[in-house]
Amino acid sequence: MKPQPIAPRRHPFRASLPKLARVPLSSDDSDLKLFAVSFTAFFVCFYTFLL
Repeated sequence: MKPQPIAPRRHPFRASLPKLARVPLSSDDSDLKLFAVSFTAFFVCFYTFLL
């Protein structure tokens, strides 16, 4: 007979909160958004450096 694993006990405050649904997967354009934000930050930093 195998011993059953003991389920981890949750903190009382955390147990009082409703269980959240699964986090939606990120959209396919996340790489494009990351590129756009990075490029904009790069441009702004060097533009302000040259002023």
